[in-house]
Amino acid sequence: MGSHATLDALFLAAGAPGPPPALSHSAKWKTWLLQAGNDPNVDSLAVLGNVIEEFMDLGPDESTTEFESWSRKRQRLVKVLEEHGFRYYRGGRVLPAGELAPPIVSESANKKNDPAEPRKPTSVHELILTLVRGLPRAMHPLTHRRKGAASLSFQSEYDIQDLLHALLRPWVADIRPEEFTPSYAGSSTRMDFLLPAYKLVLELKLIRDHTHGRKVGNELIIDIEHYRRHPECDTLWCIVYDPNNFIPNPQGLAGDLEGKRSTTDGAIEVRVLILAP
Repeated sequence: MGSHATLDALFLAAGAPGPPPALSHSAKWKTWLLQAGNDPNVDSLAVLGNVIEEFMDLGPDESTTEFESWSRKRQRLVKVLEEHGFRYYRGGRVLPAGELAPPIVSESANKKNDPAEPRKPTSVHELILTLVRGLPRAMHPLTHRRKGAASLSFQSEYDIQDLLHALLRPWVADIRPEEFTPSYAGSSTRMDFLLPAYKLVLELKLIRDHTHGRKVGNELIIDIEHYRRHPECDTLWCIVYDPNNFIPNPQGLAGDLEGKRSTTDGAIEVRVLILAP
């Protein structure tokens, strides 16, 4: 499953109860699933289904050398589920064996407290956290498309910004990309997304190489000073996508930047989320 950060993002996006268990990689996922199963407020089968959905539904093309290995592993997982009395259905649904799978869109999905309905975010910050943590999962079906369909690439900041913009649009009516910030140190900059109804800005960085990984903190400090002066920005989300682990100390970077910053010419609350495999 990759690094601890990747595992944490996968499980949290799948609906597992936080915080992540402070355990070794191999013990963490087992303990986390057990915690989900013991929590009466969590649909543990839904969490399990969300965790394994991409692996189960989006295998490699049959013409590739990876297909045979993936097929064996998938069959093994199906067998393990069956041994414990469960069956997997496409779309991330794990149900007790013998129980008929409901349609993906249930007729009762709009009823209050219906367990078939995913929990909705209760604030814009919870929405952003869910969408951003889920970005790697959202990329996967687009980069591993069905045979004959052109795969999409996420090699630039613009690619990832466009994906985040598309995910936000059903939830937020007014999203303003690339609005200019007030001048700081003789220059201004374009913000990635302004959500004026919430006085919130999203700034996304894609780490290009080791040099950029070492310098991104300085870039964000300058961005923070620009945004602090913007009259419609009370909160700044700094989203850093580091797919190759070029940032030497991501936890330290986030800790240094997060928090309230206030001066006589403006104040801003900074939140930092670093995505890495």
